[in-house]
Amino acid sequence: MALTSKQRAFLRSLANPIDTILMVGKSGMSEQIIKQADDALKAREIIKGKVLETAEITPREAADEIASQTHAEVVQVIGSKFVLYRKNTKEPQIILPKASK
Repeated sequence: MALTSKQRAFLRSLANPIDTILMVGKSGMSEQIIKQADDALKAREIIKGKVLETAEITPREAADEIASQTHAEVVQVIGSKFVLYRKNTKEPQIILPKASK
C-alpha cells in the first residue's frame, strides 16, 4: 500500500501529539524492537519511534528496517524521530482520506 501525500499529511497530524514509544539504542535493531513495534502497530496503527545518539543506525535506516519487518509504511522521518503506520484490517481505528484521482 502506497500512501498519498494527503494521507501522509493526515497521519503526520495524528502522530504529532502522541508520545514516542519505541527507542532504538546502542544495541541497534533487535527482535524485541521488532516485536514491540508489531504489537504497538496492531493496537494503535500509528506509532512514533526515536533513534538515540548512541545507536549505530540512522533514523531512516531504523524506520525502513522496522517497516519492512512489520509490513508498515514509513510516514515521516525527521531528526532522530520517525513515524510508522500499518492499517489494522480487522478493526481499523484510523480512516485515511481517499486518494485523489
